[in-house]
Amino acid sequence: MELTYQNKLSVQDILTKSSEGELIKKNSIISTNKLLFGDNIYILNKLCKDETIRGKVDLIYIDPPFATNNTFTIDEGRASTISNSKGGVVAYKDTLTGIEFIEFLRERLILLKELLSPVGSIYLHIDYKIGHYVKVMMDEVFGINNFRNDITRIKCNPKNFKRKGYGNVKDLILFYSKSDKMIWNEPKISYSEDDIKRLFPKKDKNGRNYTTVPIHAPGETKSGDSGKPFKGMLPPKGRHWRTSVKELDELDNKGLIEWSSTGNPRMIIYSDEKEGKRVQDIWEFKDPQYPLYPTQKNSDMLDLIIKTSSNEKSIVLDCFCGSGSTLLSAVRNERHWIGIDRSVEAIKVFKKTLKQYDSELFKNFYDYEYFELK
Repeated sequence: MELTYQNKLSVQDILTKSSEGELIKKNSIISTNKLLFGDNIYILNKLCKDETIRGKVDLIYIDPPFATNNTFTIDEGRASTISNSKGGVVAYKDTLTGIEFIEFLRERLILLKELLSPVGSIYLHIDYKIGHYVKVMMDEVFGINNFRNDITRIKCNPKNFKRKGYGNVKDLILFYSKSDKMIWNEPKISYSEDDIKRLFPKKDKNGRNYTTVPIHAPGETKSGDSGKPFKGMLPPKGRHWRTSVKELDELDNKGLIEWSSTGNPRMIIYSDEKEGKRVQDIWEFKDPQYPLYPTQKNSDMLDLIIKTSSNEKSIVLDCFCGSGSTLLSAVRNERHWIGIDRSVEAIKVFKKTLKQYDSELFKNFYDYEYFELK
């Protein structure tokens, strides 16, 4: 399935389109990290011709305009997340809507796909009004088989409003990979006190919380150790032991098998021996209350994405980098980074914020080459 509309360029036309302007380096630093000022369509085109970058980017996170047809400002160091705020300087204009916006985004995604490594992934942050169209378009660009998740992000507290409809407290993140071999560092979230009480309701004599699980699983084993007797009993009909009889004996000797009054064995699982719970596809990462830039995103959310879908020294790219939250997360997590934005205010905010970091602590990820498209 793909979207059909007028003035839709072919993939070949996009990849072979000539790039306007020239990237002028404005500092003398030599680094893998790069900050580039200018229109990202032309800069991405140039990066696709750079063999040191093309196919080398392990993670892309982008938070493009949301097709709101609005203007956002910064006034005295405080950013407005409400469109058309009076006063201040313009941070960026979000004026493309409808099919124009879809094609604007599609052209950039086709170039971004070229930059992704074979183990790379892309996370695209978008709102609920246009997101469904973007999903269809991304299926076309990256392949529906490479779609991984539609993540719901709780962005704010419930709001009072007058319009007819349910309150909007969420946006969405579309997660795709270049292939099924993408980097995946399984994320875990620590159990809360309520989680422990609910999931590990029992306590042993030392006060440790635990739960028990069956030592057998579905599927009958006709031959092999998992179908042999344990303590004189066979697995229930249609099931097999989860592990070998020898391992079950070892667990029992360590006191990790709990026997019921009727002689039913169950394995003990302690809460303090579990890494945590798996991350699901509904995230609650609320935006900063006082952002430095209108599109500034939650730093914990970006840390989660970067830790999960890249490795240390991977290259992370954000071509709508705004305040540079993605780039700062890359620095904190010891990833190399490439940031692109056409807003003068965005570049100013990022440079100012980066100075608050310890340049020695993050030495290999702090310094960057700075370019302007002329």
